[in-house]
Amino acid sequence: MARVLVAVTGGVAAIKAPHLLRLLRAQGHEVRVLATPRALEFITPLSLAVAAGGEVATEEAWFRPDGRALHIELARWADVVLVAPATADAMAKAALGLADDLLSATLLAGAKRVAWAPAMNEAMWLSPRTQEHARTLEGMGHALFGPAHGPLAAVGEGEGWGRMLEPEELLERLQAFLTPKDLKGLKLLVSAGPTREYLDPVRYLSNPSSGRMGYAVAEAARDRGAEVVLVSGPTALPAPWGVEVVRVESALEMREAILGRYSWAQAVVMAAAVADYRPAEVSREKEPKVAVEKVLRLLPNPDILKELGENKGSRVLVGFAMETGEGLARAKEKLLRKNLDLIVLNWVNREGVGFGSFENEVVLLLRDGRVLELPRMPKRQVADRILDLVKEFWKG
Repeated sequence: MARVLVAVTGGVAAIKAPHLLRLLRAQGHEVRVLATPRALEFITPLSLAVAAGGEVATEEAWFRPDGRALHIELARWADVVLVAPATADAMAKAALGLADDLLSATLLAGAKRVAWAPAMNEAMWLSPRTQEHARTLEGMGHALFGPAHGPLAAVGEGEGWGRMLEPEELLERLQAFLTPKDLKGLKLLVSAGPTREYLDPVRYLSNPSSGRMGYAVAEAARDRGAEVVLVSGPTALPAPWGVEVVRVESALEMREAILGRYSWAQAVVMAAAVADYRPAEVSREKEPKVAVEKVLRLLPNPDILKELGENKGSRVLVGFAMETGEGLARAKEKLLRKNLDLIVLNWVNREGVGFGSFENEVVLLLRDGRVLELPRMPKRQVADRILDLVKEFWKG
């Protein structure tokens, strides 16, 4: 966890700062808050102080009675300064090296890492000078989170670019910004979610997979610097930012998408729950309901993971084995039969770790004979443990 200085500048989005502060603290970050005079026209110091769990740094407290300078103290304390919302004025001052207020002086005094969440009217964001300042800040190693396209605050402006990202997404971007890029250079292909095998236009065969495990792998790899392509079956999950997402429905569509990108990939994590069978006949029209027994004839779907293993080359290949009982022997057999580097064994019928859950409890079986049992943990943490081993094989 990091020491985060949230700097709130004078935009309407300042009203979202307390929520952002609470999210940061809930995730375990140590938080302090700085507010410019204009910010305090939108939000009260008390609201910020309660959310941050401490006093608000303001212009009035810039120089302490004992001679200490607050901008020096804050710059040395913070692991990262997150300016949210960030006005065009604040960005311009930082880009030009000005130091005529507490925020700009703090940034100039040696702030270790800086991230900006721009929030302004579209005309101001798209101004050539603002774009020049944004490029200057990125050239200095600062990060820009957004802005987003959406409803603008000023009356009559409609929608446009310049809206501050929501606090939840800022938290994700900050985590990625702070994560060491130990997978930089890796090209990773991930599959996730279920597939649907249609009987007619409204009925299909599928499974309860939520896609959360595969999405967690894609997001963790992105944060660690990898270039990621995510091939996803139908899920309710939003597309992860910074990841190329390829949407598919059937097992045959997933096979085509995976094989079409296999030559690009250096590592593949096949977390999708791909249907083993598909209907032999698919009706183009909705079948009417009839009160008689109906027999379905099913055809086996291609074994995508087996095909990948047969053409593995130097790639790192990771598979999943979902079992309802003692599946260790079957997982080991699958590891060898499909030419995998790693297989992730999990049990879909255990309470709290089955389909749709936010946690997982897995056993990692490696081609070199190692067996690593992981305790129950969030799927994001499981994803990082899997990627640690992908890195080991990739670097090795």
